[in-house]
Amino acid sequence: MSHAELLEALAWAGRRLSTATVLLHSAIAEHFGLNATDWKCHELLTQTGPITAGEMAELSGLTTGAITGVVDRLEQAGFVRRGRDPNDRRRVIILPILEQELEIRIEQVFQGLTQGVAEVAAKYSDEELAFILEYITDSTQMLREEVVRLRKGTAEPEGR
Repeated sequence: MSHAELLEALAWAGRRLSTATVLLHSAIAEHFGLNATDWKCHELLTQTGPITAGEMAELSGLTTGAITGVVDRLEQAGFVRRGRDPNDRRRVIILPILEQELEIRIEQVFQGLTQGVAEVAAKYSDEELAFILEYITDSTQMLREEVVRLRKGTAEPEGR
């Protein structure tokens, strides 16, 4: 395959991976009685730790009004709670719930995926896995930049 053909094949494989990932997370969200946006906001919160609704809105690209609904649903499902900022009692902080029972429920849902990833990874050397990790890390950063660009309404990417 030529370089151009490889790039095209990689682009299509990336689209298929993205679609499969979105569908997986939709199924996981449904399992917990949530929608995909709620679930991914929960994922953001587990990555950041406690944050304000405004910070969650900024990270997710949702409005603060939409985040209020997301947090309401996550709170009702037992994934988060609202608390007060110890430095400014007027501010509300969204706190992930890290109870063992909830962690076990989440682990059980991801058990098949974890096993599947381990089986796929077993085919590769440590050097190849390091390369794949670098590619995914670089791609994730590029995707974050694309989100910012698209939300700003910029037609053309900068510096590419």
